Amino acid sequence: MRETHVGPKVILKRLREFMARAMDSQERLDLIVREIARNMDAEVCSFYVLRSDNMLELYATEGLNPGAVHLSELRLGQGLVGTIAATARPLNLTDARKHPAFAYLPETGEEIYSSFLGVPILRAGRTLGVLVVQNRNKRGYSDEEVEALETVAMVLAEMIAAGDLPRLTRPNVDVDMRRAFTLVGQSLNEGIGLGHIVLHEPRLVVTNLFNENSSAETEKLTKAINSLRLSIDDMLSRSDVASEGEHREILETYRMFANDRGWIRRLEEAIKNGLTAEAAVEKVQSDTRARMAHLTDPYLRERLSDFDDLANRLLYQLMGRTRETINADLPTDSIIVARSMGAAELLDYPRERIRGLVLEDGATTSHVAIVARAMSIPVVGQVKGVVSLSENGDPVIIDGDDGKVYLRPVADVESAFVEKARFRARKQKIYRNLRDVPADTKDGRHITLLINAGLLVDLPQLDESGAEGIGLFRTELQFMIASTFPRAHEQEKLYRKVYQEIGEKPVTFRTLDIGGDKVLPYFRSKGKEENPALGWRAIRLTLDKPALMRTQLRALLKASGGRELRVMLPMVTEVGEIYHTRKLIDREVKYLTRFGHKMPTKLKLGAMVEVPALLFQLDELMHVVDFVSVGSNDLFQFMMAIDRGNSEIAHRFDQLSAPFLRALRKIIEAGERNNTPVTLCGEMAGKPLLALALLGLGFSRISMTPSAIGPIKAMLLRLDIGDLQNALLAELDKTTTSTLRPWLIKYAEANNIAL
Repeated sequence: MRETHVGPKVILKRLREFMARAMDSQERLDLIVREIARNMDAEVCSFYVLRSDNMLELYATEGLNPGAVHLSELRLGQGLVGTIAATARPLNLTDARKHPAFAYLPETGEEIYSSFLGVPILRAGRTLGVLVVQNRNKRGYSDEEVEALETVAMVLAEMIAAGDLPRLTRPNVDVDMRRAFTLVGQSLNEGIGLGHIVLHEPRLVVTNLFNENSSAETEKLTKAINSLRLSIDDMLSRSDVASEGEHREILETYRMFANDRGWIRRLEEAIKNGLTAEAAVEKVQSDTRARMAHLTDPYLRERLSDFDDLANRLLYQLMGRTRETINADLPTDSIIVARSMGAAELLDYPRERIRGLVLEDGATTSHVAIVARAMSIPVVGQVKGVVSLSENGDPVIIDGDDGKVYLRPVADVESAFVEKARFRARKQKIYRNLRDVPADTKDGRHITLLINAGLLVDLPQLDESGAEGIGLFRTELQFMIASTFPRAHEQEKLYRKVYQEIGEKPVTFRTLDIGGDKVLPYFRSKGKEENPALGWRAIRLTLDKPALMRTQLRALLKASGGRELRVMLPMVTEVGEIYHTRKLIDREVKYLTRFGHKMPTKLKLGAMVEVPALLFQLDELMHVVDFVSVGSNDLFQFMMAIDRGNSEIAHRFDQLSAPFLRALRKIIEAGERNNTPVTLCGEMAGKPLLALALLGLGFSRISMTPSAIGPIKAMLLRLDIGDLQNALLAELDKTTTSTLRPWLIKYAEANNIAL
């Protein structure tokens, strides 16, 4: 048996020379496999690439029949090479023919070779191909040889990713990295987005692969790791994460990984084999992801995500990249792709360049989805695996109407969506032309159309949409995008700006609605709640924290001096909460008046009907408030006892069900009896079919996302509300079916009402 002399540094040096030369791609591959075989004292070296049809094609070989190149192929999972690609794990065999997965390919002539070492070619944990060395004699390859071949495989992965190989592929067959995917998720905001992928936590492209000085690279790595550890320790020592909680657990996991000797040793080994520090991080990250990708345990998969995040942070340290430098390079048609994302992070991106957002997680009520809707950005969530399948710059189409993502779409799909986008643009033009048209029905009834808002970026859409005011201003969004509690002067500044932007139009400010699914990382709750949606949140929290409530009320009162102030309380359960709040308001009015502050000309206090208990005290409620607003999202959730963020049951019950519509009718009737204005400001108001039901029930004030104003106005202009109300209420009284959806669709079709 020959003594082998593995020198990954020598191989990498030669590879660097081959990469720098101007030559044909096939010639370069032939030189690479020849050099690997010579350096590793192997009689065979073969390079297989995974194609988009799940076949592994022989792209280059030294030692096997050269006529088999681009003709020999194996299915994913077939033979030794297919097994390596499917499992993303190396195979080191002294007698390959005895392995149960061995497959004989007569065109290659490989049956005479006994020993076999194959490693997956990985990038971002994804298998792109397989690299193999073989010898006639039976021998086991050493750990150093396995490591050397894995290091070379990482360089070949970058070569595949660089896009040189497609020129060698057969017609109509592409390498797997370019495969088209159709991914199904959940629509979080309607709209069509065509553009190019921008990974939110981008896999920074490592272009400097080969090191000149291993000691210098190791020192560079050590400094970056020490800096990373210090930043994690600093975050953990801050008072806002000092207590127990999910935020702290994540940072503790980061610290554990950052101090893991096994991880650091693998990084140092990769540098010793000739890679730069950043290339070493990418290689070890990719190896770890591939080995853990098949895990089914959700806790371990979550830890893998934490590891990915930490490795990305380390790459940022090594390459000196910041969010500002990345934003400067954003394409003008960016589709942001992320596992998860905070509302503040979305606002860090330049709005004019964003065409859509794709999330592996996310729900309709998540903070980032709410902000994206305010910015009129189409969003698809629950798209599992999209991050690992994506590369920066990949073409992509997102269909926010159907909840689908077309990654690297084929030409026919792209053409179809270009036409669909044009059609939507034509419809939007029609809606814009309706901006100044009064929202009056065919029988002369006026419907007040309002928008939901919460950020300054929302406000220009008030005029653009033609809405008559803001029916719901979510004050908590300012808190959700901040790193600490906004101070009184910061809140006051925002509210003053709102008034300046909207002119004489009315605005209803909802007091702070946090808790439940709206968690502020800097705010400590009373402890973990078993059911946060039914727990310490909204008015319950702010009445327990009077200083918090008084600060916000004082800011609102000062900002609205000289004009009407409308304040709405969320999650009211009993009338006593209204009395309690009035006392706080009276106290702040007296305080500010004493110090000469100008007060509102009129102060109106309202309550949101979200808790079913209010349905049984509607008359008492109407007597103590100036207006009410129905929060249809939560009211429906609580009435039907469903978690609307749970994809398993979120669509089990219909908002057009007879029981829910009857509850909404009770609220309208109570408002009419007590001469109290009633508005609905949930998701229902922004969908034409659901809005049709609301108008039929008697709602004349509805508030929605700005983009929904046009479609809703177009619908109601064709509507005879008197006829609809008579027909709908009669159907509601007699129906025995669970939902009125089919009846409403039939009514709209019969009356030529656009939906």
